[in-house]
Amino acid sequence: QVQLVESGGGLVQAGGSLRLSCAASGSRFRRNTWGWYRQAPGKQRELVAYIAGRGVTFYADTVKGRSTIARDDAEETVYLQMNSLKPEDTGVYYCNTWPSRMDFWGNGTLVTVSS
Repeated sequence: QVQLVESGGGLVQAGGSLRLSCAASGSRFRRNTWGWYRQAPGKQRELVAYIAGRGVTFYADTVKGRSTIARDDAEETVYLQMNSLKPEDTGVYYCNTWPSRMDFWGNGTLVTVSS
């Protein structure tokens, strides 16, 4: 059974930084492409970034240049470093495979960026 536990969210002022972590267990971690998703208040969940096993990455235009996704296969953890945060980055951040699997969603971690 796969368990994903996101952490690292919090309240930060605009311009600040956060590093999100996602610990995965039971997931055959190395075989998967991993993504970070976010759900802003009143909006649908959207892909923010993903990283494939060979380090190939993708970033949504909304975070490109401000965020870095990384993975540690030995620790089975995915990270998202977010810099120059904006109020529109506010939301609950989730990790999942890419494409996502319905049965993998965790509880997410809340990021709130104040102006």
